[in-house]
Amino acid sequence: MTSIRDSFDMVVFDWAGTMVDFGSRAPVLALMEAFAVLGAPVSEEEARRDMGRAKADHVRALFEQPRINQAWQAAHAAAPDQQAVDQVMAELQAPMIRLAEETADLIPGAADAVAHLRSQGLKIASCTGYTREMMQAILPRAAAQGYAPDLVVCAHETPEGRPSPLMIYKACADLGVWPLSRVVKVDDAEVGVAEGRNAGCFTIGVAASGNMVGLTAQALADLDGDERAVLLKAAADRLRDAGADLVIDTVADLIPALEAEAARRAGLS
Repeated sequence: MTSIRDSFDMVVFDWAGTMVDFGSRAPVLALMEAFAVLGAPVSEEEARRDMGRAKADHVRALFEQPRINQAWQAAHAAAPDQQAVDQVMAELQAPMIRLAEETADLIPGAADAVAHLRSQGLKIASCTGYTREMMQAILPRAAAQGYAPDLVVCAHETPEGRPSPLMIYKACADLGVWPLSRVVKVDDAEVGVAEGRNAGCFTIGVAASGNMVGLTAQALADLDGDERAVLLKAAADRLRDAGADLVIDTVADLIPALEAEAARRAGLS
């Protein structure tokens, strides 16, 4: 019988919206809070636009949006520059750590999926747009719920962040895994999917629990069925357009998806 281990050696997971924080709420709320304190409020839609990038890169991308650029100039009498990025990052630290810890509940099925992968001998890595300081609030809570990856690669620990493949390359080098065709990347954001594709991984997008929909599990469940279906289709389409080989609703669907891919590969060999 074909197993996942026949086709893959490691899975690299994103964090918010993929393994924890259903709806990827923490980074959005933290960015909104930081910009509001600094007199240039941003909307949830604006904050989500470049989600998944290293946080400093995300702030730079926000400043490239004309409305936000103009709002900052109005509030600070100067165009946003590197000093402005540093100012936002300093203001972002406290709410990001607070909200990341508050929302660090594992997405249902995450711990079971990891346990199954480990039972087949796969290594488990993770990479994130969060800084190491931001991750310190999440890691012990995730571990207490049954998820402790073999390796965590954080933003700014490689020369470039997403969509470059360097965080995945680092994970593979540190854990001794190759070729990249036997690595799976699982992510809820377009830039994270692009990261996986750029690395040469089999890349899976996560639609329902992630940034594309942006709702808590309860809020998503409360929607009318047709409205929910429209949101999920739109999210899946965006992830496929970003290069996802496959799209699932949540990480709870990962194991059957990988078993099907392993069987497909066995049939092609």
